[in-house]
Parts: sequence; C-alpha cells; structure tokens
Amino acid sequence: MENISKKNYQLIIIGAGPIGIACGIAAKNAGLEYLIIEKGSLVNSLYHYPVNMQFFSTSERLEIGGVPFMTLHPKPKKQEALEYYRRVVQNFSLHINYHEKVESVIQEGRTQFLIQSSKKQYHTQNIIVSTGFYDRPQLLNIPGENLTKVKHYYTDPHQYAFQKVVVIGAQNSAVDAALETWRKGAEVTMVIRANEIGQRVKYWVRPDIINRIEEGSIQVYYQSCLTAIREDEVDIQTAEKLITLQNDFVIAMTGYLPDFTLLENMGIKISDDADKKPFYDETTMETNIPGIYLAGVVCGGMNTHQWFIENSRNHADMIVSHILQKQT
Repeated sequence: MENISKKNYQLIIIGAGPIGIACGIAAKNAGLEYLIIEKGSLVNSLYHYPVNMQFFSTSERLEIGGVPFMTLHPKPKKQEALEYYRRVVQNFSLHINYHEKVESVIQEGRTQFLIQSSKKQYHTQNIIVSTGFYDRPQLLNIPGENLTKVKHYYTDPHQYAFQKVVVIGAQNSAVDAALETWRKGAEVTMVIRANEIGQRVKYWVRPDIINRIEEGSIQVYYQSCLTAIREDEVDIQTAEKLITLQNDFVIAMTGYLPDFTLLENMGIKISDDADKKPFYDETTMETNIPGIYLAGVVCGGMNTHQWFIENSRNHADMIVSHILQKQT
C-alpha cells in the first residue's frame, strides 16, 4: 500500500469505503493514474460501526474486486469485514492517502480540477465522490443535546452497564443498541416517533426486540420524542403527556447525512425536495459537472437506505468505462 502524491492524476477518488476501494480496483485494472483520498482510516464508517454488528447481507454480496469473502457464518460480522477489506487493499496494492480530508474542489478549465486537501493540492481530470453518509449525524436540535452523555454513535455496550439508558430510534442501529445494552444490565427505554419497530430491522433481530418489549424488559414510548436532556434526566413528549425520566445516557440513533456541503461546493445539483438527491446520469454516474462522478450511498441523498455495497459496487466499472470512452 503505497502512499503517493503526483502533480496530475487521471482520477482521484474521495473516500476509501468498500465502494471507493472498488473504484480504485477498477481504475488500477484499467491502467489509470489514480489516487484514493480518505479522511479517516480504511473503510472508516465500517470501523465506527458497533463492535458486535452483523451484516444483513451475506458475504458474497459484500465482495469487491473478485476477491472471495470467506466467513464462518453466512452473514459476516464487523471484524471479519475489516479483515476482508484490508486484505483486498493489500492484494491490489491500492494507492490510498489516509487521514487526509478533501476541503475544496475547484474546476480549472473544462477538463481539470484542483483538489485542496488538509495536507496538499492535487490536479486531476476526473473525480469520484464515494463519501457515504455515516460522518454527519442528524441532530435532535433540543436543549441538552451537547451534553457528553448524549451519543450519536454506538460502539460497545459495556460502558452502559447498570445505567439508565434512553435509545432514540426504531431501526437496526437503535434496536442493536437497546438489546445489547439491556443484556449488559442497562435499564433501557426506547423513544420512537413511529408506532412500531421498523420493518427494515434484521429479520432475526426484530422478534427479539418485540419480545423484550412485550415482556416488559425494555420500556418503549411510541409516537413520542425527546424534548430536553439534562445531566440526570430527560423529558419525553408522548402522545398523551410530557413525562420526565431519570437518565444517565442518551443513545440517539437518529440517522446520518451525506456531506451535502462538499457536493454543493463542487457545483453538483441537488434536488429541492426532502430527498435532496444529487443529480447524476444513471448510465454513467456522471454528475452535471463533467468529470465528477458519484458512487455508492452518496447517490441516494437523504434516502441512505437506497444503496448498499451489493447494489452499488457496479458503479466502479460504469464510471471507469465512461472515463476510458472519453479518452478515445
């Protein structure tokens, strides 16, 4: 894994998640001069997933670059995925600069871009944005959200042992946090805007959380929301009334947002509706700015559940094929 910088590239890929890696493999196989720039570690979002997280997808659906993903169980866990993607990067000797954030992109003429990162400048003819969405949590925007007891990321259940925990949300991340912290001795209360546990929750987990709720092990307030957080308590607006609970931690699994600011600063058009979907050609993945492409989850805008590794890994070949066609 060579860490390189050159004055001019044919392609720079922003983001070293699974789809960014797939783009790097496609670029290398095509003989393009490329570089991947990642603001954190390799597969940074995956690294920050809960330590016990298990994928919904089977291992073969997470494969990239034709490298087999061998696991002991059909649905791999986080640590197995980290090991797999490290091996893929080693196998292809991909050029990746880690812990380097892209700060701005300036168009220089019709076929050239200047990228300013936190460390240096780069010139490139093409850019792929594969930044995902996990780095910007959707905030509650309520009093007390800035307290250290409020967590927008959940990693390990041990720190919540024997604590009074409020978990906000009804999807996979919230359900995992509620079940795991409860099993470590936490007193767990879920606060959910909807009137049920999310239908997208993993099919082998959903019955578990419903059973824990029905037996009274985990308390839940449906059609409710948190309205204030204090050092030792929270306020919850339920369908009937405002209640106050004693509380040690709030785990706010309220979702995450793509970096719309980066996209807009590049000049990429974004829809005016609630979806905030960036514009791109579905046959080439090229945006309204010629030479700038989107790949992976970032294509969905606010619909972060639209794209996954298995249905967006083909973006890499689509983009590289279009870049090669432009050169002929």
